Amino acid sequence: MSLRRRVAELQVAVMLLTRFPAGRLPEAVPSLSRAQWAYPLVGLPVGLVCWVICAGSLQAGIPEPVAAMLFLVTNALITGALHHDGLADFADGVGGGRDAVSCLAIMRDSRIGSYGVIALILALGCQAASLSSMGPVLTLLPVLAISVSSRLAMLGVMQILPPARGDGLGHLAGGGTMKSLCVGCGMAFALLVGAGLSSAMAVLASMAAVAVVILLAWRRIGGYTGDVLGAALVAFETVAFISLAGSTT
Repeated sequence: MSLRRRVAELQVAVMLLTRFPAGRLPEAVPSLSRAQWAYPLVGLPVGLVCWVICAGSLQAGIPEPVAAMLFLVTNALITGALHHDGLADFADGVGGGRDAVSCLAIMRDSRIGSYGVIALILALGCQAASLSSMGPVLTLLPVLAISVSSRLAMLGVMQILPPARGDGLGHLAGGGTMKSLCVGCGMAFALLVGAGLSSAMAVLASMAAVAVVILLAWRRIGGYTGDVLGAALVAFETVAFISLAGSTT
């Protein structure tokens, strides 16, 4: 019974964070908060598919900048651009809101503003340039470590900040305990040991980026939303790839 419940929770995490087929859920659908432990686990197939597309493109003779863009396109397609949308909404809210109420209203607006556009261009541009500079040097384990750790960072945000709203996706996904971090921490540690020192330093550098997101969210809206979680993930991955590129070139 416990195994079935865990499988169902993994299915919920896959359905929430990706467009991968996850099968049919049982009648007693687990809550998003119960599925928290599986969020980092979802990073494994996401990172694997993105790396395979990039590495396969390079093997086929496709130029490195194009292969890097294919990595990012694959990531956006797999995740439904969920986290990219979060970054854009968060940037619009923090950049254009006068107070917490107006920030939250802007973040809930489906339209994208100038702050959101600039944030996406800069983040994806930095990721593309970093991935392109690494080229064939980019191996699988660092990609998996960053993909898992970035989703673990979302759990960290939910542990540090309270929900900024009483509804919404972020509120539903919250409410987990520190135990939900254990699986992700163990997986990230094992991957970082295999990936090497440069990947570990990249992850450490990324924590500073997440800390900035946390500080902005706390000061501007008093907590986290789903958009804050998406912004934290994209900020983590962006700084991680920049740091990794700097240590391998």
